[in-house]
Amino acid sequence: MSNDTQSAVRRRRFYPRRKICRFCADPNLKIDYKEPEILKAFITERGKIIPRRQTGTCAKHQRQLTTAIKRARIMALLPFIADIEEEELARQGG
Repeated sequence: MSNDTQSAVRRRRFYPRRKICRFCADPNLKIDYKEPEILKAFITERGKIIPRRQTGTCAKHQRQLTTAIKRARIMALLPFIADIEEEELARQGG
């Protein structure tokens, strides 16, 4: 056997740990658009909603989260997009 196939045989497949939905695990934790502290955990620093494959939320709660985040944005509790730093603007030439 060549060196490449030997190393491939020795290497084990990495399976990431299964993420558990926070909201299913803790029934006291509710999704509410009036609680931006909870919602901020599911938004990137740029203001985008993090997908469920990264957060581990179930489909039902991801839909509720998305709706709550969008409502909070409309009510001005969360920003639509994050503020761009002045330094970054200077680099872009704007």
